[in-house]
Amino acid sequence: MSPEQLWQAVLGELELAVSKANFLTWLSNTYILTWEGPRVTIAVPNFFYKDYVEKKYHANILKAISRVTEGQVKEVVYKITAGPAPARLLSRHAQAVPAAARAVESLAAPSTNNSQTTGYSQEHLARVSSASLNTRYSFDCFVVGRRTELAHAACQAVAQKPGVVYNPLFIYGGVGLGKTHLMQAVGHFVLKEWPQRRVLYTTCEAFTNEYVDAVKQGTAKEFQNKFRSVDVLLIDDIQFIAGKEGTQEAFFNTFDHLHRNQKQVVLTSDRPPKAIPTLENRMISRFEWGMIVDVGAPDLETKIAILNNKLGEKGSTLPPEVVQAIANLVQSNIRELEGALNKVLAWQQLKGVPPSVEEVKQQLASISQPAKKGALTSKQIINVVCEYFDVPLIEITGISRKKHLVTPRQIAAYLMRQELQASFPNIGNELGGRDHTTAMHAVSKIEKDLEQDQKIIQDIQLIRQRLFNS
Repeated sequence: MSPEQLWQAVLGELELAVSKANFLTWLSNTYILTWEGPRVTIAVPNFFYKDYVEKKYHANILKAISRVTEGQVKEVVYKITAGPAPARLLSRHAQAVPAAARAVESLAAPSTNNSQTTGYSQEHLARVSSASLNTRYSFDCFVVGRRTELAHAACQAVAQKPGVVYNPLFIYGGVGLGKTHLMQAVGHFVLKEWPQRRVLYTTCEAFTNEYVDAVKQGTAKEFQNKFRSVDVLLIDDIQFIAGKEGTQEAFFNTFDHLHRNQKQVVLTSDRPPKAIPTLENRMISRFEWGMIVDVGAPDLETKIAILNNKLGEKGSTLPPEVVQAIANLVQSNIRELEGALNKVLAWQQLKGVPPSVEEVKQQLASISQPAKKGALTSKQIINVVCEYFDVPLIEITGISRKKHLVTPRQIAAYLMRQELQASFPNIGNELGGRDHTTAMHAVSKIEKDLEQDQKIIQDIQLIRQRLFNS
């Protein structure tokens, strides 16, 4: 078997093991430089590639090569090789993305261009600034409650002095509690006070997709200019950057450029920075430079105020006792609260008369009734915990006692005990055949942590929200 044939066979296996975007970006532009007995040297185009491939894909590559060579190869090393691969070695994949190496290298490097010239026209940026913001998400439309006072005040302070106070501003909390509303309110306020300033709102998913496209298409400079030439950058759901090393590198350099030039960054997440799994320490440090605030679920008085505010926006009315009934019935979040109100108003329009409290209860029965615990299973709890902490199921039920696995495992045990009243032997069996005393210790440990550990409290609240409001 020649080196070319070996590498084509290995690429065939790797293509099935990683996403298409990651395969095209990181693996298709590599080739075997030498194969000398038990040692294979793989050529990579630059240091950034070498560092990333070694950290992210070395285990997959070594395993695939060992399997293809039936154990002959024991060692894989990487060597930076300038210039493209010889034509005879280019895989069909590498030919499809000839600019990938240049794009990755450019994206990873901090920008040296401070003139803020950009491939995007000023008119284009202005359109982005206004089109990407929801017109309903302003400070005037936000009802401040006891559990959102601090977040609201922090956002107003940032809006009034962008880049000067609380930079970055990191807002976290559960789904549908107003994080995006407050973030975009900052953008609206800045554009109203300083129309010439450039505000860009995006999601972490969109940022990642644009980064991957820039790598594939060789448009690194355009990507840099778009995100580094703004005055205020708003990114939603930043927790999804976890585990994406390339995206983290691109965002890290974007963040540093903006912060260094006193440009404002506002981020939202479903959890605080230290609770985001696989997030690099330097990223956590940057997020903690400014201010971290949380938004909690609204209390009864706040929910009533929100409902009355929504009624005013819609030009509708409901009896006070009906408004209070809706507020009492909907326990989870503001988004669901508004959905319940719309359902009641639709009923009122259809019937031509205001509903009674009993009729409201009937209308909202499917919304107000919490998920029946009997419908929940141990496997669902374990899967949601794995998804929340971004750990594979095979590891949380495996034998490893690494720190990043122990806490998720203990939380899963605690939730099975609390939500399903599962016996300790059953909990141990579900978690990989562990002894019942291990399950007892896990539950006891979490119960003790809940008395003082705010991170554990937040984690369990968010996991429960996923379990019962999905």
